[in-house]
Amino acid sequence: MTSDRAGEDGETSGAGDPGANGVGSVVDVAISRLKQRIGSGEFAPGHRLPPESVLAGELELSRPSLREAVRALAMAGVLEVRRGDGTFVTDLRPERLMSAIGSFLDLAQDTALDEMLECRKVLEPGATAIAATRIDDAALDGLLERIERMRTMQDPRELVREDLAFHADIVAATGNRTLQSLVSSVSNRTARARTWRALVKSDVLAWTHQQHMDIHAALRARDSLGAFAAASRHVNDVETWVRERLDAVRETPGGPLG
Repeated sequence: MTSDRAGEDGETSGAGDPGANGVGSVVDVAISRLKQRIGSGEFAPGHRLPPESVLAGELELSRPSLREAVRALAMAGVLEVRRGDGTFVTDLRPERLMSAIGSFLDLAQDTALDEMLECRKVLEPGATAIAATRIDDAALDGLLERIERMRTMQDPRELVREDLAFHADIVAATGNRTLQSLVSSVSNRTARARTWRALVKSDVLAWTHQQHMDIHAALRARDSLGAFAAASRHVNDVETWVRERLDAVRETPGGPLG
């Protein structure tokens, strides 16, 4: 986006700004109006957005509201802000763009997600460590087959489904049905966040493949400590990526949770 001229931060573009009537979140409305243009194809993948002052007028928004909406959509992976060059719709396919917006907004409202991510961080590494002492060769071969299938997947939802099955198979190798139930409940509650990440993170396939191979190598070696460490790195990296993007928007005054 182009930078504001001095003294314009509080400027509104007219009476059409939804904040004038105090109805709902101004930023929610700004995101919705941008989403409509992206969904209609008017702002296609790779499209450069008009200058901030022009776009604010077209959408009947104040420039601060538009700026926060752009920031939120950049966090969602839908827009890319290139300093000195402008703001562009990312090169994701249109259906991925719309899914990413919806997933991001849902997650920003999900106050339980933080607790679920924390639970996953506690449960999965410990379960993986136990599995290293109990898993058999057939289960190890099955995990390797899943890893190779994931390596070629292009659909983020299929990738996440296979990822959930990969981790479920590891927990099943513990033979502890109570632990299986606990991990399954937490994993399913974090699936949307993992799908959103798969939608917008360009290197997610290579990243996931390498970390799964690290977990598999530790399991194959029956290395309980190594399995715990590899699973912890994997879970922590996902949690950090998701938290950083959601927290930045949640903390924005008047943002999606405003």
